[in-house]
Amino acid sequence: MRKLERPHDPNLLVGLETADDAGVYRLTDECALVETADIITPVVDDPFTFGRIAAANALSDVYAMGGRPVTATNLVFFPCALPAEVLSAMLAGGQAALNEAGCCLVGGHTVEDDECKYGMAVSGVVHPERIVRNCTARPGDRLILTKPLGTGIIATATKAELASAEQVAEATRWMTTLNRQAAALMLEYDVSAATDVTGFGLLGHLSEMAQGAGVTMRLWLDRIPLIQGVHELIADGMVPAGCYRNRDHYRPQVSWAGIADALLPLFDPQTSGGLLIALSPTHAHGLLERAQMEGLFAVEIGAVQERGGACIIIEER
Repeated sequence: MRKLERPHDPNLLVGLETADDAGVYRLTDECALVETADIITPVVDDPFTFGRIAAANALSDVYAMGGRPVTATNLVFFPCALPAEVLSAMLAGGQAALNEAGCCLVGGHTVEDDECKYGMAVSGVVHPERIVRNCTARPGDRLILTKPLGTGIIATATKAELASAEQVAEATRWMTTLNRQAAALMLEYDVSAATDVTGFGLLGHLSEMAQGAGVTMRLWLDRIPLIQGVHELIADGMVPAGCYRNRDHYRPQVSWAGIADALLPLFDPQTSGGLLIALSPTHAHGLLERAQMEGLFAVEIGAVQERGGACIIIEER
């Protein structure tokens, strides 16, 4: 299998090598371009809400890099069998999220497909010296998560009509919440590293952070926030296939002591998940205090330590 080679361009500041959330290309000494694209299948029934979620999901990668979204291009795969009103509502939802983000829609492309999919290519800007990477966590840092887990499990239960109205409403609220405010607060502190928690689940994205920085991440299981009723839905078999794929792929990098049954939510693929932020204990304390004052969700879930054994160690405190 041939590997993709990194382009020999000194202005490429972030490429493929550390599985970061977006690419970054330097335009000037004061400005770099943050580029990403993301496409998802529907996770809710309402097309307008799905559009908002898809846009929030795509914008999130720019926020995770410390950037400001500037322009977006719609990417649509749409079955001819569906009414045009569905497409219009979906695009309107995406536009609503862009408006909230202050990001300008500049165009789009539509492809006929058997399955509906929607996403965006998003471009943002960041100062070349203020890029936030996923591979630069430092021993001693604390880990903060800005949204609870469980959207993949609840989406699966929704399709089976087993999720309660309250669970659907809560998952939808989190998926439509932009990471804009969390990112803005993050940038007021000396952040070591960050990523957003999406398709690889918490443990998948944390594994990328650990491997990139050459450290071990220690998680406190009882601190990790879940959307209400997730464990009950797992007991009913409402686990997406992607959750099992994540578990099978990342399990060798995780060490735990007799708590394997409780780990499935940590492998759950998230849509428009929260930011996972690494920063010093002092700055973590300040961020958590500010988040509480401003009504933002933020929970300390673990710490970074020197590499020793597994990439991730999970314990009950």
